[in-house]
Amino acid sequence: MSPPLLPSTPGENVSPTRPRRLIAPTSAAAAAVLLAAALGPVPAAADTGTPVIAEVYGGGGNSGATLRHDFVELGNAADAPVTVDGWSVQYLPAAPKPTTNVQVTPLAGEIPAGGRYLVRQAAGTGGEVDLPAPDAAGSTNMSATAGTVLLVSGTEPVECRTAADCAADGSVVDIVGYGGAEVREGESAPRLSNTTAAARGDGLADTGDNAADFTAGGPTPVNAAGEGPDEGPGEPGGPSEPGDLRIHDIQGVTRVSPHAGDTVSGVPGVVTAVNAFGSAQGFWFQDPEGDGDPRTSEGLFVFTGSTAPGVAPGDEVLVSGRVDEYRPASGTQTITQLDRAQWTVLSTGNAVPESVALEAGVIPAEYAPDHGGDISGLELAPDTYALDFWAAHEHMMVRLEDAPVIAPTDPYHAFWVTVEPGHNRTANGGVAYGSYDDPNAGRVKVESLLDRDVHPFPRVDVGDTLAGVTEGPVYYSRFGGYLVRATTLGEHVPGGLERTPVRGTERYEVSIATYNVENLGGRDDQAKYDALATGIVEYLDAPDIIGLEEIQDDNGEVDDGTVDAGATLDRLTAAIEAQGGPAYEWRQISPEDKQDGGAPGGNIRNAFLFDPARVQFVDRPGGDATTAVEVVRGSRGAELSVSPGRIEPADPAWDDSRKPLVGHFRALNRDIYVVTNHFNSKGGDQALHGVVQPPARTSEQQRNAQAELVAGFADELLAVDPDANLVVMGDLNDFQFSRTLEILTGDGPLYNPMTDLPAPERYNYVFDGNSQALDHILVNREIAGRVDYGIARINSEFHDQVSDHDPQVLWLDTRRSTPPGRS
Repeated sequence: MSPPLLPSTPGENVSPTRPRRLIAPTSAAAAAVLLAAALGPVPAAADTGTPVIAEVYGGGGNSGATLRHDFVELGNAADAPVTVDGWSVQYLPAAPKPTTNVQVTPLAGEIPAGGRYLVRQAAGTGGEVDLPAPDAAGSTNMSATAGTVLLVSGTEPVECRTAADCAADGSVVDIVGYGGAEVREGESAPRLSNTTAAARGDGLADTGDNAADFTAGGPTPVNAAGEGPDEGPGEPGGPSEPGDLRIHDIQGVTRVSPHAGDTVSGVPGVVTAVNAFGSAQGFWFQDPEGDGDPRTSEGLFVFTGSTAPGVAPGDEVLVSGRVDEYRPASGTQTITQLDRAQWTVLSTGNAVPESVALEAGVIPAEYAPDHGGDISGLELAPDTYALDFWAAHEHMMVRLEDAPVIAPTDPYHAFWVTVEPGHNRTANGGVAYGSYDDPNAGRVKVESLLDRDVHPFPRVDVGDTLAGVTEGPVYYSRFGGYLVRATTLGEHVPGGLERTPVRGTERYEVSIATYNVENLGGRDDQAKYDALATGIVEYLDAPDIIGLEEIQDDNGEVDDGTVDAGATLDRLTAAIEAQGGPAYEWRQISPEDKQDGGAPGGNIRNAFLFDPARVQFVDRPGGDATTAVEVVRGSRGAELSVSPGRIEPADPAWDDSRKPLVGHFRALNRDIYVVTNHFNSKGGDQALHGVVQPPARTSEQQRNAQAELVAGFADELLAVDPDANLVVMGDLNDFQFSRTLEILTGDGPLYNPMTDLPAPERYNYVFDGNSQALDHILVNREIAGRVDYGIARINSEFHDQVSDHDPQVLWLDTRRSTPPGRS
């Protein structure tokens, strides 16, 4: 918590001038200061009469956050109040550019002697607790993890965008950079999260080094009046008589309660489940009688924050509190719950209301109404739509029996099962996603409310079974939507899924693979390199050419301007050779810093590996981050102006996205042109389970533009040589039935051999329980009859995956130069 506030002295206002940013080093301190000056901006020493930034928090309203708003807290260590009239708090992102707009929040009033001053910033869509009354308010949406806050003696936006320039700006009173921000004092304060703030230590010491002065911890906002947040999670000691409303009255017949925002009293029910862990603790209770209306849920959640509620299943309770519609993230459904609650336990040991059986045919096959917008206000139709079924059973007890597992345990202790075991099953027991019209409504996500120290969460693979009964209340998460939080967890019965390799390569074939290695960086543990190498050697049969996606730079996500990936690729090729594979060589083009998307500082890019004993790389110098590859006519036919090269890297379609890498190879006297891609992610799309139906696939526009550029390159190459051996592959981040793939394979000149596989085998990635295809290997139609294709099942269906993508291999038969009839 913040230190106690000292009373102000009436009549004594101090309006300080700009403090001195530097102090002269003396004796033993001199060497340290001079060394700091050599390494970066010299840290400042603050005048104790100068206010400082005391705390910064950017996770307000995010997933898991208790507070609704971001905030900046100022502190005054002096024994007299300080006026901040005409001052401002300003914000820069962690890596500002010359064109970055600084966000300014004007200040007014004073900071009490020894006191604090609270600047409220933007609200997120979540959170349960309001800040105390702010002393100033802005609308800055601060990053939860990394950014820079400046205290400025003026309201004009600062022009500085570097640590040195901001240190030299006479209007800047204090700087706090957190999470590796480029603008900072000394080294940055820690990287933060949705639930942590950076706070200056007691006494508000300012050494001029953010790393030394700030620590990460729970947010503790305090205003000039000395008030903290009214967390109000609720407690026992509530009503003694039932009120007028029942749970079904509060839930209503739409997704949003008709009593949202109201305070209700004496709501009766029986406790069915308790969450006694984390920052979103509470309990579920359910009306054992109900109103018989299938549209109205008879369950409700009581949110108690980080406080264990102290009730048990079977307790009969009366609950009072505020009806809240908590939205975990923008665009998600809301969760109807009670907060600021009080409750009375009337009796214990009562029977828990009977759970609803989730069996085949119970959840409607049609997923959601085709409404064309927000469905919150629509009357629920639980017999017609799957999302309405879940909303009508929100917080009620449900049960599964002998459920087939369709997605492996994820890092957050959850997995998916299906209640429709006969629908769209894959060869290995998953559920295939083959159409936008059928998202497989029988998928159910399972989490656990059991103490994991006593009941370890099972590590399941696709094809396993959750035998017996799994039971618990229905809840909702921004990650995957509606789910069951199990109070009883069935027995894990392994299905015996084994990793399966692709076939070997014939002597007359050239094998070409694509593999998304999931953010492989130079600082990763050797175990990841070794596991990837094992997959390449033992399960891909060491392909002649490999296109890699998500190769990070040599220091991974350290954001210091490093862009080269030579060490990353050297470690991978060494690991492959150590596993008995070939001595691969590599080619790549380093991107410009932070221009290709991915994790800040990681600088992910595409790369090639090739076996020089089998394949020659046709190098043509001049390829760099900004030079576009062109097709030219040479003595053997088509040639590339640069090799490796990038396709139209300056085109806006590639903004904040990986650029395709093109390479010219020669093997078995054949020229082979390979394009490895990593298209724009689906991160901006509305959730399949979200409140807008049908969901907008906004990220598709950029992928479509990217596909047009790649198809254009293919057209140029094939105009020079219609029979060219062209392979376009990689993580295209879209499905075989999507418009993105249609641009390449329907309208365009390419063919997708995955479509030759049986429908239950057309997948290489598992997301939210759907087995789907995001990675593809496409070929020129003129050679489609001379290729074979396979997928190594080694990652996506296993809980111990080294990547979330399964690699694929294409075999090009070099014995024939013309196809046997396929067009």
